[in-house]
Amino acid sequence: MRMGEIDRRQFMRAAGIGFLAALAPQKLYALSRSEAVYASGFRAPDGTYGIATASIRGEVIDRILLPARAHGLAYCPVSGRGVAFARRPGTFAMIFDPAGRQEPVVIHTPEGRHYYGHGHFSPDGRLLYASENDFDGNRGMIGLYDATDGFRRIGEFEAQGIGTHDMTVSDDGRFLVIANGGIETHPDFGRTKLNLDHMQPSLVILDAKTGDVVQRHTLPEPLRQLSTRHLDIDGDGRIWFACQYEGPRNELPPLAGSFAPGEDLRFLSLPDETTQRLANYVGAIAINRRDRLVGLTSPKGGTAVILNADTGAVLAEETVPDAAGVCAAPEGVAVTSYDGTLAGTRSSLAWDQHLVRLA
Repeated sequence: MRMGEIDRRQFMRAAGIGFLAALAPQKLYALSRSEAVYASGFRAPDGTYGIATASIRGEVIDRILLPARAHGLAYCPVSGRGVAFARRPGTFAMIFDPAGRQEPVVIHTPEGRHYYGHGHFSPDGRLLYASENDFDGNRGMIGLYDATDGFRRIGEFEAQGIGTHDMTVSDDGRFLVIANGGIETHPDFGRTKLNLDHMQPSLVILDAKTGDVVQRHTLPEPLRQLSTRHLDIDGDGRIWFACQYEGPRNELPPLAGSFAPGEDLRFLSLPDETTQRLANYVGAIAINRRDRLVGLTSPKGGTAVILNADTGAVLAEETVPDAAGVCAAPEGVAVTSYDGTLAGTRSSLAWDQHLVRLA
């Protein structure tokens, strides 16, 4: 499974001579040979956390230290900047330039909020959206940050659910798509899940200008413990979602599905053996738009799965111990693992749960 793509010559031109001159010879060689550059959070052997860029062969090119553990990342092709969001219940996000032209910027949530670990840039690069928790109000929020003014927080929308996790933006910038996992948490109780007996998962589309609800799907009662967690959008604008089941281990609920504006949810009917291998837990999802593929990873099941986006058929399953991030690759999808493996190369860095393509 290979990783996502950025033209290395484009990256090197954008980085400039200063960045390239600062790289150690072996890292410069790795960059010069790479068809793609990616970024992921990591934990170093000394226990520190950061963001690293890596080549298509899994060679670490550069790294930036973080104040604490990150979760998800987003990338803005307009500005060339990325952002790493703190793992719940962290309150920081770091905006970074993978080409090294600008110093990192650290922002924080206002009092009474924490990040849920995900966010997305508007297509024009002017806004950064972030999933947040109003923990005393027990409601998910989408924070709005002005990317043209030092990422100053300029407002927020209600996410229309609780346990707001992943969110993304339609290609035309009109809609925000939100996965409300339905799980109540509060930083006073760390990462404890407080309402597993009455979860409220939902998938929501908001108007990106007004925050008004365009569409909201709640899950049927038999699936009320199916936490809707991660999202991606295909080239046709279809929204794909992946879930984590908080119910009995011996049950085999649907773990992924899709929908579009004006449509009901469509759950994938995976073979029972595939669902069992995923251990009722999909940690990340990614769409390869060109090849019409859906990639799923499960750290609990130690499995990566590739599906046909048109039929839902399972095309490949691979055992990947501690499978973590997934993203589209030039061919297929690429997968990282918590043990530091990427594209067959094992580094000293433990990759974190999500992987982003720099493009």
